[in-house]
Amino acid sequence: MQNVTNAPGPQVPATTTNPKLDAKNRETAKNFEAVFLGQMTQIMLESVPQGEGEFSGGHGEEMFRGIMAEKLGASIADRGGIGLAPVVLDQIIKLQQGNK
Repeated sequence: MQNVTNAPGPQVPATTTNPKLDAKNRETAKNFEAVFLGQMTQIMLESVPQGEGEFSGGHGEEMFRGIMAEKLGASIADRGGIGLAPVVLDQIIKLQQGNK
C-alpha cells in the first residue's frame, strides 16, 4: 500500500526565468493556499461531532481546534497543497504585468 502522506502534490514552479516569479510571489501564493486550506479544514472539523468520554479533548480541544486547523492547512500547503498556489501565482503575475 502506498503511503499517501508523503506523496508530492502540485508544486509552485521553482525556476525564475521571469523576474516576476521571484520568491516573494511564490511565498505569497503558497501562503494564500495555506490560509484557504486552513479555513477549509476548520469547516471540516466543525462538522465532526465532539464526543463525550475518555477520548474527548474537552475544553482544551475546543480552544485549540482553530489553531490545529491553521497548522493542518499550512502543513498541507508545505507538502504541495491542492494545486491552488500555481494558479494564484499565475494571477499575481498577470496583475503585475497589467500594472506596468
